[in-house]
Amino acid sequence: MSDMIQVQLPDGSVREVARGTTPFDIASSISPRLASAVVVARVRPLTTVATTEDADTEAKAEQSEEAMYGGETTGERIVDLKAPLTEDVALELLKETDPAALRVVRHSAAHVMATAILELFPETKLGHGPATDNGFFYDVYREVPFTEADLAAIEARMAEVVARDEPFVRVDETREQGLEEYAAKGEFMKLHFIERFTRPGDTISLYKNGEFTDFCRGPHVPSTARVKAFKVMSIAGAYWLGNENNQQLQRIYGTAFFSQKDLDAHFKHLEEIKARDHRVLGKQLDLFSIQEVAGAGLIFWHPKGGLIRKTMEDWMRDECVRRGYQLVYTPHIMRRELWKISGHEGFYSENMYPPMELDDAEYRLKPMNCPGHILIYKSTPKSYRDLPQRYAELGNVYRYERSGTMHGLLRVRGFTQDDAHVFCTPEQVVGEIEACLDFAEAVLKTFGFKEYRVELSTRDPKKPGEFVGTVEDWARAEGALNDVLKGRGLNFQSFPGEAAFYGPKIDVKLVDVLGRLWQLSTVQFDFNLPKRFEIEYVGEDGERHQPVMVHRALFGSVERFFGVLIEHYAGSFPLWLAPVQVGLVPISNEKHLAYAEELKTRLEAAGLRVELDASNGKMQGKIRDFGVAKVPFILVVGDKEAQTDSVSVRTRGKGDQGSATVEEFIARAKQLVTDHSMEL
Repeated sequence: MSDMIQVQLPDGSVREVARGTTPFDIASSISPRLASAVVVARVRPLTTVATTEDADTEAKAEQSEEAMYGGETTGERIVDLKAPLTEDVALELLKETDPAALRVVRHSAAHVMATAILELFPETKLGHGPATDNGFFYDVYREVPFTEADLAAIEARMAEVVARDEPFVRVDETREQGLEEYAAKGEFMKLHFIERFTRPGDTISLYKNGEFTDFCRGPHVPSTARVKAFKVMSIAGAYWLGNENNQQLQRIYGTAFFSQKDLDAHFKHLEEIKARDHRVLGKQLDLFSIQEVAGAGLIFWHPKGGLIRKTMEDWMRDECVRRGYQLVYTPHIMRRELWKISGHEGFYSENMYPPMELDDAEYRLKPMNCPGHILIYKSTPKSYRDLPQRYAELGNVYRYERSGTMHGLLRVRGFTQDDAHVFCTPEQVVGEIEACLDFAEAVLKTFGFKEYRVELSTRDPKKPGEFVGTVEDWARAEGALNDVLKGRGLNFQSFPGEAAFYGPKIDVKLVDVLGRLWQLSTVQFDFNLPKRFEIEYVGEDGERHQPVMVHRALFGSVERFFGVLIEHYAGSFPLWLAPVQVGLVPISNEKHLAYAEELKTRLEAAGLRVELDASNGKMQGKIRDFGVAKVPFILVVGDKEAQTDSVSVRTRGKGDQGSATVEEFIARAKQLVTDHSMEL
């Protein structure tokens, strides 16, 4: 083996260096200024061609316990600046501006927090402390609950740890040494991680800073001093291994950035999110509620929310019919035997409500609509001439969510899924998938979302027991979805192991006005359920063939989509969605109420949703109330307006817009509704 290796830099130049040279050595050889600026390094073997999908997959994987504690990965990876390079690699030196560097500093901040916790509360046992999209957390076990004062003390001690400028040092030792040391300390969670993610004879990695040591794969920033701006934010409960029968852990959340400016901007962003909280706005605008007496995770739609829901569903049903779907309806409960055939009983039962015994059999609430649509397809013989068959349903489904996971409209136990299933020949499937993606893009555009991300979820060949079907069928299905995405020129990320148990899927995640990602639309390829239900069609050759099946949901669920809409628009819905589109304010009830009532009739006849405030309050108070309710248009009428058949128009967000004739206003408003305009 040669003592020299080749290191390719981003500009394409190649340096020959001694084996064991570190990224920091190379940065120092380029310039001392660069060496002080870099945080971590990204490397990949020169024989590996890096893709966007590979990089994003690695970034996502780093959030998991397996990435934190498992063995070294192959391909592209993030490493410490002090990590010795032992093979020919392509090397990138990452500064604070790189998103991957931010994830690393957050993971290092979790170690700083754990250091502070053990210094203040040495009886605490540590779980794991990963970086997240918005910060980091650390799961810990301590019999005494932490208080707000404790969190403040932890943050203060973290500042001391940072000031000590303790280097993060990686130390390798045998698996057996690690188990022995952690067993002696009673660290039951660390023992679990070592036993789960390593094998006998493995070498494990520990990271030390000062007196603190943690079982971790890394990487980390060079020292605690690089954790410059941080905040301990909150605490929540979490069961060990997610099992309600295990110990109750305490999950301490924090966030970290490379500068105080970025940290301040983050908290300003959080304030914006808080102001848009759909749960608060839902109550303020009287859109929906969750009633404790009825049960958690069950949504009650109030009249105004119901109007928006009707508008959403009417648009979806009309669009389905226009695109060749047939509307169907299926029961809310079905025999348990059906779910055994579909595979949900074995692969999805923990998310289903328990069986209920009725006269002739056990029944279960449906968690999804696909088996019902399959039965409709199967009820009559089909020829290739009948395909594709497209069934669409806005169907209520029920899934058991853990009590700690529910969140307003976004995570519920009963919801309405805009579900559709396409039964087609293998030759038709690519066209049908493309049509589903066209439909998904139309949904996002119509409801005012300009940006989205695409993910391809595939089978994990390392976990065959979590998926049904042959390797060949999976390869064919994944290839079809991959080809469609590439054919459309879409940038996408691939995530092995994230597929549904019956087939791979494309997820379309919208980006809201605050830059947040929301998982809503999904398109799934399914070759398993047609086989399990033995559905057929007669081909052109006169023989019986098995169709393939495409699942798609574009709202995802009406409830979740509505929650996202509330937060995206901060309750200020575009005119076509607003439950009250026009608020009418007579200057004087005695003089102008009759004209206002006549005007209300005319506006409603034009198809607008109108509310007249005929109370005895003052005009300014009425205008203010409509403003708080986020009504798009407020029309004020008095003597002048009554005499000239006009209205004084106040537009949400713009204020007084002057006078317009009634016909001019109606024409303008109707056009905005017809165009599904986002502007007023």
